[in-house]
Amino acid sequence: MECTIHWVPGSGMGFVAETGSGHLLTMDGAPDGGGRNLAPRPMETLLAGAGACTAYDVVLILKRGRHDVSGCTVKVQAERATTDPKVFTHINLHFTVSGRKLADAVVARAIALSHEKYCSGTIMLGKTAEISTSHEIVET
Repeated sequence: MECTIHWVPGSGMGFVAETGSGHLLTMDGAPDGGGRNLAPRPMETLLAGAGACTAYDVVLILKRGRHDVSGCTVKVQAERATTDPKVFTHINLHFTVSGRKLADAVVARAIALSHEKYCSGTIMLGKTAEISTSHEIVET
C-alpha cells in the first residue's frame, strides 16, 4: 500500500494525497495553523478512515453470516492529548446497525470481532487510545 502527499503551495496548508489505488484525497489545516479550512484536517481523515474500516468489517461479518443488514452508521468521537504529539487518547465508536431481525448478540459479536481481530485502523489507534464501542439496532 502506498500514498503520495503533495503540498499545494498557494493554498496555505492544503495537501492532496494520491492513493496507490489512484484516488485523490484533499486535506487542509485550520486557519490558526496557516490553513484555509477548505478540507478535512489530516487527523480527522485518520479518524474517518478508522471508522470506515470498522464499519466495513461489521457489514462484511454480518453479510457473511447471512444476516439481513441494510445499513450501518458509525459515529466516532475522539479526545486528543493536550501536548505534542497530540495523539488520540480516547475513541468511542457508536454503531447504528439497521436490518431485519438482527439479534443484539450477533451485532455485538461482529463489532467485537472487528475491534479485536480485523480492523487494522482501530487496532493500530488502540496502541495510544482507549477505544470503547456501543451500538443500537434499528429494525427495518
